[in-house]
Amino acid sequence: MDGGVLSRRDNDQKKTGRRRKRGDVSGETGLGNNSDLLYTVPIEINGTVTAAHLDTGSSDLWLTSDSCSATSCNGAATANRFPSSSLTATSSQAYMQYGDSVTGTFASGPIGLGTATIAGIAIRNQAFAAVDQTDNNVVRFGAAGIFGLSFPSGSKIQEALVTDQTGPLTTTDEFVKATYEYGPLLARIAMTGALEMPMFAIELQRSTIDVGGQDGMLTVGRLPEGIDNSSLTWVPVRLYKPEEGGLRAPSFASGEVYPFRWEIDIDGVFLDGERIDDSRIPPDGVSVSSTSALIDTGNSLLRGPSDVVSSILSSVSSSFNSRFPVSSSNQAILPCNVPRTLAFQIGGKMFPIDPRDFIGEGANDGRSCAADNLVATDPPSRGALFRWSLGDPFMKSNLVAFHYGNLTHPSVDPPRIGFLSMVPENANQLLIEAVNDAQANGGRFESTLEVAPTASAATAGEITVSPGFTGIGATTSAEGATRTQMSPTAAVTVGLDDAEDLNDQNTETRLRPSTGTIMAIIVSIFGVGMAW
Repeated sequence: MDGGVLSRRDNDQKKTGRRRKRGDVSGETGLGNNSDLLYTVPIEINGTVTAAHLDTGSSDLWLTSDSCSATSCNGAATANRFPSSSLTATSSQAYMQYGDSVTGTFASGPIGLGTATIAGIAIRNQAFAAVDQTDNNVVRFGAAGIFGLSFPSGSKIQEALVTDQTGPLTTTDEFVKATYEYGPLLARIAMTGALEMPMFAIELQRSTIDVGGQDGMLTVGRLPEGIDNSSLTWVPVRLYKPEEGGLRAPSFASGEVYPFRWEIDIDGVFLDGERIDDSRIPPDGVSVSSTSALIDTGNSLLRGPSDVVSSILSSVSSSFNSRFPVSSSNQAILPCNVPRTLAFQIGGKMFPIDPRDFIGEGANDGRSCAADNLVATDPPSRGALFRWSLGDPFMKSNLVAFHYGNLTHPSVDPPRIGFLSMVPENANQLLIEAVNDAQANGGRFESTLEVAPTASAATAGEITVSPGFTGIGATTSAEGATRTQMSPTAAVTVGLDDAEDLNDQNTETRLRPSTGTIMAIIVSIFGVGMAW
């Protein structure tokens, strides 16, 4: 799969620099996959191309630098690290935390600026952290860091840069305005107005139990080819009030309530068609009237309330003791060839987990499997109102589209998420066939390692977009081209002109050598695992 395939839609509009409803840039890139535990994407900063963990559950971009030691950065490098010599450093430092109370990790390092490219779309002066200390496990399994795709309100890098420049954030005016300059990578690209739509979509492939499934793709600026908008179920992203841990509204948008995470309400949880009772565990210090779920590619599991998780595991396994937490000595063991369907009702429609994504190998005999993709997590709390975190097992079973909307004025264009089930009608039969294949293979299920296509990303063409949101009115560049600029209060976006005019308002095209043969490498592996 190619590392940066660009799509530029033809249009008949003259090169006038006038405003249009939206631009016409989009891109896509293939994903790496380490045994369905870690999904990586090629990313380039200042000419260094490496693989980063794809994470919709966080907002920041960071890469380990060559200043890391095996002690400070959790072992030897498993992906190309960022050279400190090419870092355009700021005076700010970033400290980022991940996971829940059981699986928490951190990453820290100096904040730099550079030209960042994702899916063939580049933007200059992107803030990122060149991490020199971390205990995060992603760096042990083929990633140089984390590529956060969530909202600016959760960005520790943006917060650090603004705080160091303006002092304590007594108001959020400077923070919100700084999103154009210091915000997360995809959020900044979306805010240029260059994309067909301010969105991205993710398809995760399956590399264990039964290799295949979706293509394994990040698509930026549009839906994937062949997917019609009307086929998706769209639901609003949960907005966080300040008392819930959300961003306070700035003075220029005093009535706004902002998104904090890619989080949506769910109608219910079902096991084999029967609704599971809602959790009785009270929230921790907040008032929560609905059940919501974080949609998180950075989570390799399905995480939910401990009482609901125990009920589900007890239902599928006679060996599971609901009085004790899930552990290596208290696993939910079940027959591999008995399909169990866990489903989440979203927007009135059922979105099941493929039975091949509900189980793990268990005893490695092809007969006794473990329901080890479902674990407990913390109750809702301030800044984390969700009861469920739907990670990679959910994403393998569903194509998910993430629409940013208007990031400074969400009431104008609210953020939303679209879902399309990709579970085939014969999923139960496919599980049984996979089990039969495993038994014929000495009890070993299929498992592969697919490396992120960094080689093809390094040689792909790219389009550079620029914010152009620094003021009000129009200015004239040195070349004489009129460039439209907008304040954060503006609710329109700037379109694009033809790619060959490199001086026009917010894109330029730079061609590299042809990509040649696809460079994704697939090798067989067995027994790889990690805990988050």
